[in-house]
Amino acid sequence: MSRKRGKKYLESIKEYQKDKFYEPEEAIDLVRKLHWANFEESIDIAIKLGIDTRRSEEQVRGAVDLPHGTGKKVKIVVFAEGEKAKEAEEAGADFVGAEDLAEKIQKGWTDFDATIATPDMMKIVGKLGKVLGPRGLMPNPKVGTVTFDVKNTVKAVKAGKVEYRADKFGIVHAPLGKTIFDKEKLLENFTTFGDAIIKAKPSAAKGKYIRSITISSTMGPGVHIDPQKIDAWVEKQKK
Repeated sequence: MSRKRGKKYLESIKEYQKDKFYEPEEAIDLVRKLHWANFEESIDIAIKLGIDTRRSEEQVRGAVDLPHGTGKKVKIVVFAEGEKAKEAEEAGADFVGAEDLAEKIQKGWTDFDATIATPDMMKIVGKLGKVLGPRGLMPNPKVGTVTFDVKNTVKAVKAGKVEYRADKFGIVHAPLGKTIFDKEKLLENFTTFGDAIIKAKPSAAKGKYIRSITISSTMGPGVHIDPQKIDAWVEKQKK
């Protein structure tokens, strides 16, 4: 049985052209108009990069603080002991532990969105690579999730710090917010994320770096943004 869609969606779909490049402002407007599900949808971005992910020097990975967060309640696991465990709990971590927590995860439990560990805990966390790695949940010093600054890291992740990593196809996926966010907040998040990806370009990457940019809501169609204009657009927004 097909779902009945509202008048706003039916009117907006007339404006949508799947092969057209839109300006970021237009794209965000369109994505917000095209969402039709009866729940609060996420708005996500996918950026295809011109990198060879088989080469270690062309990996793209990092973290960025979105100014308005993602709108998602993030469940955080922290591997720490003693005072650092206490700091994590006080900062709002959802699960804190050491060997006990590792054993639970080893058995298949992955009901969380981010993992933070103090450096001395990596001897325990390292054994969880096969479980956490494929899910993008392995803590890494390069993105600041292996740290003794547990308190501020937990708060940053809760506030909207987003980790990104190019998959084997060279595509970076990330949340930009929710359909209930106003246009200005989504544009600021888009600018911040786009700037981070531009700055993360590996020096070894050759040719065109940003190949495509698509944003969409959870249930909506993908809206394309011109990748050739994104550098200039981001720089303009930063001024």
